[in-house]
Amino acid sequence: MQKHNYHTLPEKLESFDTDVLEDTELNHRLIVWNDDVNTFEWVIETLIEVCNHTQEQAEQSALIVHFRGKSAVKNGTYEILKPMCDAITDRGINATIESYS
Repeated sequence: MQKHNYHTLPEKLESFDTDVLEDTELNHRLIVWNDDVNTFEWVIETLIEVCNHTQEQAEQSALIVHFRGKSAVKNGTYEILKPMCDAITDRGINATIESYS
């Protein structure tokens, strides 16, 4: 029977705890909201330029925004999403950041 070395257990737990904390920082969504002002083309262009979406991603997000009223277009940390949100709202498109668990 093999003996276990339990002295290394706290180190493993510490590493695991750190990984979990890093993952929980990514619990924000950048939400784009529907309006009656902006065109599909403008929203698509904005998502491509600001969020680095592909043409297809941007088109799908724009359709979801139109039909559902909003769409989460990017997930990440607040610090990463905040400048994107500001750039989108500077273009006249309604956007917010929401946290989730």
